[in-house]
Amino acid sequence: MDKTIYMEIFGDNKVAYRVLSSRMNLCGDEFITYGIEVYDHKNGEKECIPDFSNNIEDAVAFAELLISYRSRPRQLYGKALDYLRVTL
Repeated sequence: MDKTIYMEIFGDNKVAYRVLSSRMNLCGDEFITYGIEVYDHKNGEKECIPDFSNNIEDAVAFAELLISYRSRPRQLYGKALDYLRVTL
C-alpha cells in the first residue's frame, strides 16, 4: 500500500539510490516499512527490497553504505545480507 520515495540520491556513477516508505497491512494491522531501491540510469537495471527495515535509520544508513561503495543494482542483495549480518 502507498509506496513513497522518502529519499533519493544520485551517485556519481549515474545510479539512483532510493529509500522507500510504504504502509503495509498484515492481518489487519497497518505498519510502516522502509525499502531500498537501486536504479542504474545507464542500462535501466533496477533492484528493490521493498521491506528492508521497520527503522528509517537502518534504511538510510544502508543507502549511504551503498553510495559509498558505488554499488550497482545487481549487488543489492549481497550487500543487504552483509549489512544485516553485521547489524543484527
